Amino acid sequence: MMRKSIPHIAFQATEKTSFGFDIVPLDYIRQQKGFDHNPEQPHQLKFYNLIFFTEGKGRHFIDFNWYPIQENTLIYLTKDQVNAFDFSTDFKGYCMLFTEDYFIDSFSHLPKDFVFRLFNPQLFSPILQVPRQSDFNSYFSLLLTEFANRAAFNQKTILESLFVILVSKAEYYKQHQTFHIKNSSQIQLFQKFTKLLEDSFHNTRSANFYASELGITYKHLNTISNELVNKTAKTVIDDYVILQAKRNLINSSIKSTQLAYKLGFEDPTNFTKYFKKNTGLTPKSFKNSIK
Repeated sequence: MMRKSIPHIAFQATEKTSFGFDIVPLDYIRQQKGFDHNPEQPHQLKFYNLIFFTEGKGRHFIDFNWYPIQENTLIYLTKDQVNAFDFSTDFKGYCMLFTEDYFIDSFSHLPKDFVFRLFNPQLFSPILQVPRQSDFNSYFSLLLTEFANRAAFNQKTILESLFVILVSKAEYYKQHQTFHIKNSSQIQLFQKFTKLLEDSFHNTRSANFYASELGITYKHLNTISNELVNKTAKTVIDDYVILQAKRNLINSSIKSTQLAYKLGFEDPTNFTKYFKKNTGLTPKSFKNSIK
């Protein structure tokens, strides 16, 4: 059964000296040690998580989709995403957990468009398959070794350096597996668009409004959206609103009527029609499907 409300999981390091950064074996999570929630049920992160699967295969639940995983799969989970494990198959790996403050501090010296690309589910799939013949595993082994060495001199800097190298290596592989965006000005505009959307989606779903706020034409905004994510600006808006609706709906304490007003719909009936048009399900049917 679905819990009365979806757990919101805050960062809590297993070691006090982890500086907002922690590495947790998947076996630890499988055994549900120290958790007050079931990791196989949907839960919402309030921090960032990179999951590296080192053995086996299976699947992982991310924002209402199941993704296949295998050896050398790297999963990017950003703050506020909903995810769940499926421990019905045997796999091993590690979660690299870190706070938003740690993320900002560690990557502050890197180009802004690079940082924006790292954890943006609208731009990229959350799944990256690391090539078998790569040095990613060597750097990951070094990171594990240094993380375990609590007596190391200047451990925080060593871990930050290795983590930045590891993520940079992953970004290099991502360039060869996905559409790589080279136009930084487009990325910056799209970043402003998504930030505006986060702040204003409950007030308006008009693409013209966002274009005007960005100081560009509706046509220009559509061009950027199509080139970066292969979607119209309106589809980007609708997808974001639906995602927020889904994240709220799996919290069974909120009713569709309440959610409609929360998302900026003046009439709950219009919200139901909007949701069904974009998902094929009524809000109630969707809620019953996630258990």
